[in-house]
Amino acid sequence: MIKRFLVRAALIFICLFIWVPLLLMAGNALMSEGEMLQRFGAIFGMGNAPVKAVFLPEYPTLRPLVELLIDSPGFYVMFWNSCFQTGMVLLGQLVVALLGAWGFACFQFKGKKALFLLYIILMMQPFQVTMVPNYLVLKRFYLLNTHLAVILPGIFSAFPVFIMTKFFESIPRPLFEAARLDGAGEMAIFMKIGIPVGKPGIVSMLVLGFLETWNAIEQPMTFLKEKRLWPLSLYLPEITSDKAGVAWAASIIMMVLPVVLFMMGQESLEQGIAASGIKE
Repeated sequence: MIKRFLVRAALIFICLFIWVPLLLMAGNALMSEGEMLQRFGAIFGMGNAPVKAVFLPEYPTLRPLVELLIDSPGFYVMFWNSCFQTGMVLLGQLVVALLGAWGFACFQFKGKKALFLLYIILMMQPFQVTMVPNYLVLKRFYLLNTHLAVILPGIFSAFPVFIMTKFFESIPRPLFEAARLDGAGEMAIFMKIGIPVGKPGIVSMLVLGFLETWNAIEQPMTFLKEKRLWPLSLYLPEITSDKAGVAWAASIIMMVLPVVLFMMGQESLEQGIAASGIKE
C-alpha cells in the first residue's frame, strides 16, 4: 500500500514538473506587454520587482497572437522553412534508413559487424564533434547557406538506421523463408513483409526524426547564415524582450505540431523503441 502511494506520488510530481512550465507558457501567451513587464521586468533588466508567475493573466488578451500571425511575416517564412526541412529529412530517411537497416538486418556480408559498430559510434557522437567535418564537407560542395546543409546530414543520420535495424531483426525469419519458398524475391519480401510488419518501427523512426529536426538549433545556426533560410527554432531567440508575449505565442504554435504528432504515433513509438532492444 505504501509502495503504491509512493509510486503514484512520484508520478504526480513528475507530471506537475512537466505540465507547470507548459501551463505558464500558455498563460504568458495571453498576457499584455504592460503586465508582462510588470511581472517579468526583472528578467529583462527593467526594474527590480520580484518575478510573479501566474497561470492566467489578470487581463487576458489575444494581442500577442494577433501580432505574431498578422504583423510578423517573417514567422510564416521560418515556419515554412521548418516544415520543408523537416519533411525532406523524413522523406530521405524513409529511403536511406529503411534500405540500410534492411541490409544490416537481413544480409550477411564481410565487415557487417564493424560497419554497424561504426554506425553506433557515430550515433553516440554529439554535434560538437562532427560540426567541423560537416562544415568543411558542406563548404567544399558549396552547400552552406542552403536548405541542403540541414537536410542532407539529417537524411544520413545513424540513429534511424539503428532503430530500424533492431526492429527488422526482431521479425521472425520463418516468414522470410516461407516467402522465398513461394517464389518471392528480396524486394518483394522487403515490400510485402518488412514494410507492413515494420510499421511501428517506421512510425517511431519518423516521430523521433521529426522531433530532432523540428527542434534543431545548432545545425541551422552553424550552416545557415541568411535569415531567410532559418527554421522556426531560430526565430524565437531573435524576438526582443519588448515582444516577450509574441515569443510565448510562437512557442505555443511551435509546440502544437510535435505534440499532435507524438500523440498520434505514441503506441507505435512505444512498440518501436521496445523492439529496438530485442536481441536474437
